Amino acid sequence: MKALATLCVTSVIAIFMTACNPATTATPDTHDADVKAISDVEAQANQAWAAKDAEKALAFYADDAILIVPGEDAIQGKTALAASLKGMLADPAISLTFKASKVDIAKSGDLAYAEGSYQLTVTDPATHQPVHDHGNYLTTFRKQADGSWKAVVDAAVSAVPPATPAAKKK
Repeated sequence: MKALATLCVTSVIAIFMTACNPATTATPDTHDADVKAISDVEAQANQAWAAKDAEKALAFYADDAILIVPGEDAIQGKTALAASLKGMLADPAISLTFKASKVDIAKSGDLAYAEGSYQLTVTDPATHQPVHDHGNYLTTFRKQADGSWKAVVDAAVSAVPPATPAAKKK
């Protein structure tokens, strides 16, 4: 009888311990699908820039996004981004293309980054001539509640050296 009571108590303890420690479910591996999704988002952003479509270009960014470009203060938030993008896209010479050479996803599956190069043409406000720029970019993405990816930090670094100031005449 003592052995039966011990077996029952042990069984009850084992059942409670199992209930308190539910089996962990493996998260599905979505790495390749997420890399493709980010590549698709970047392709859509390139198309928006080519079409000079400010709304579609803005859709690339999360509401709290930050854009960091050479020669400018950081642009923070969707409202400031919308104003900046509309201004840039009003330039008749504007042309922006970018291509990631690497996209990687965090193990958590909710953050990612794309790193690559860009080509940019804008009009110089002083000379009214086209200026060509190129460089590298790093964009951090966050997965949204609907499963889409949006840029949260987008930073560009120009490879073009800054202009040298004109020498003073003596």
